[in-house]
Amino acid sequence: MTSLPEDSSPLIGEDDRDTAVRRLQEAYTKGLLSHEELDRRLHRVLTAEAHDELASALASLPQAQPDTTSTIAVAGGRIRRRGAWRVPRILKVGSAYGRVRLDLSRAIIEHPVVDIELQLGTGGARITVPRDAVVEVEDLHAGWKDVRYKVRRPSRPGGPRIRISGTMGFGRLRIRHAWR
Repeated sequence: MTSLPEDSSPLIGEDDRDTAVRRLQEAYTKGLLSHEELDRRLHRVLTAEAHDELASALASLPQAQPDTTSTIAVAGGRIRRRGAWRVPRILKVGSAYGRVRLDLSRAIIEHPVVDIELQLGTGGARITVPRDAVVEVEDLHAGWKDVRYKVRRPSRPGGPRIRISGTMGFGRLRIRHAWR
């Protein structure tokens, strides 16, 4: 059961803290925490400096069940996801024009296989995957530019399998593994 991503850095970011606060608030609204327990845990989360402190504040909460499919679509502009966001089993990303930035390096990935379906017109996409992820891009059709991805062996077994499919018009897809 994963409550927050493991990180070699001892410091936490605001995205991590916001995710923890949201989980505590959801538990309170479902009646899983008393008002006093919520206050105590919120204080621990808001004063936490390391990931293990956040994890201990969320330890007894049931794991939130993510949606299995989610869609992010815009006609123009940027699509950006980063930090400790919860990755659905199937993520559909659509943009007529504009840049797409998906950073899964610190995301909460609860599925062994994640499918990312891209439907992009113009504009590039950059996807950062966890260090131990296995990436498949065979089902992606790039119209104008090639896909930039250097296949690497996972640093440790058991990482998520990220399958990227769909079509890209005039942009380039760049995929890289996170350093940590």
